Amino acid sequence: MTAQPIQIPEGFRMDAQGRLVHQDMIKPIDQERDRLVQHLVDRASELSGELADFKAVAFGDIEAFIELSAEQYGAKVGGKKGNVTLFSFDGRYKIVRAVNESIAFDERLQAARGLIDECLRDWTEGARPEVVTLVNDAFRTDTKGEIRTARVLALRRLQIGDERWQRAMQAIGEACQVVGSKSYIRVYERVGDTHQYQPISLDIAAV
Repeated sequence: MTAQPIQIPEGFRMDAQGRLVHQDMIKPIDQERDRLVQHLVDRASELSGELADFKAVAFGDIEAFIELSAEQYGAKVGGKKGNVTLFSFDGRYKIVRAVNESIAFDERLQAARGLIDECLRDWTEGARPEVVTLVNDAFRTDTKGEIRTARVLALRRLQIGDERWQRAMQAIGEACQVVGSKSYIRVYERVGDTHQYQPISLDIAAV
């Protein structure tokens, strides 16, 4: 059931505790503060809407350009996934469409950990200390109690021939699940005549 809006009598304002206060009882400084906050919030809401519109238009225009470019070569573009960098003709500006995927592990990670522990127990005498440290650090959880995926995946780069280790690395690969993705638009301008680019910030905290 939708709550009915509270009817505020003319000449009254509701304070933060939900009490009705007559406007004549509100101090001038409190009224000025309220006007300032309301003005800035209204402007912030407008800018937020403009940024949302810009993001939607930018993603649409970039996707349309990619399809146009592919048509020039008779190629088919497979979906919207993937990072793309576009440069202006003079190289002064570049726009990056970035897609960041969130990865999590399913129950097969525990099987991988069991196989790795077997290896470490058998290698106790000759195991390289750095390998033990890497393994223990990879499976240590972060402050939120979550496994740090990048460090677990880094174990797959170790060249270890033990058949159990190989099966563990296969289990890690199969345990990887993409659970979500976020897309970003980043705009850059070249710094003078250098090959470096600095971002044109769309973040209010960075302006």
